[in-house]
Amino acid sequence: MYPISVKGVLETESGIVLLQNERSEWELPGGRIEDGETPQECLAREIMEELGVAVEVGPLLDSYVFEVIPGKRVFIVTYGCALHGTFAPVISDEHTRFGVFALDSLPHPLPAGYRASIDNWASLREGA
Repeated sequence: MYPISVKGVLETESGIVLLQNERSEWELPGGRIEDGETPQECLAREIMEELGVAVEVGPLLDSYVFEVIPGKRVFIVTYGCALHGTFAPVISDEHTRFGVFALDSLPHPLPAGYRASIDNWASLREGA
């Protein structure tokens, strides 16, 4: 059985919000579900904790198993998110920095699964 991590594709007017972890990899904001939470509640809480911004959690984008480091796998579930209020991030100590990136300028290293979730979000937004 794999641990579950709920991640969000958060798009601001300037681009997609990503966080850099202690391994110097870029990732989507989010984290683990706590007892009694829905995945959507978890994601809204995690983004508030990691960035200090409120979001509205939208559609399910993807799910897959991701090998974080050799031998350690996590089941990732991603949702699209809309900013609720202003974007004035305050980064937590869980990450080293954040960035906002245009779809055509996503940074490296960014795992393929996160890129696919971002592409899924962009496709949904184009179709809206």
